[in-house]
Amino acid sequence: MWIVAKIKNKELDIFKNNLTKRFDKNIKFYYPKIEYVRYFGNKSKKLERSILGNYIFCYHAQFSKESSINTVRFLKGLEYFLMGHNQNQNEIRQFIEHCKAFENKEGYIRPAFFKTIIRKKAKFISGPFTNMMFEIIERQKNNLKILIGNIVTTISDKKNYLYRPI
Repeated sequence: MWIVAKIKNKELDIFKNNLTKRFDKNIKFYYPKIEYVRYFGNKSKKLERSILGNYIFCYHAQFSKESSINTVRFLKGLEYFLMGHNQNQNEIRQFIEHCKAFENKEGYIRPAFFKTIIRKKAKFISGPFTNMMFEIIERQKNNLKILIGNIVTTISDKKNYLYRPI
């Protein structure tokens, strides 16, 4: 059964190790993330970021028992488990499958994933327009026609510009 855990900042590895020690090696983790390039002057650096912030999906057969979850409520690195995981198993599985459908060979989410969830406005998180907001004018098959300030331009799905909804 899948559960959703909110973890403390920068303690993902600690949480995963502690949870694996409490259960066996059959535990699965899913942590969808994106890879982007950040420019610092003349140098560039590849970075990665979770699309869910501090949330991670965890799967183990024993998570169907409330008593097994209660034994790990106070693990180091864990803030809390989201309630309602029993009732939302189908939605959790569908979301994970949706994310995995948009992963590249390295396991990072491709930019086309965000095109499906953005409605009206978004903000660039990579490329030359980093931290700039834009408004979607028109959705095309492989492009988005956008407005940045007073400039109308088109973003291709084939480019690796990453953006997130606002």
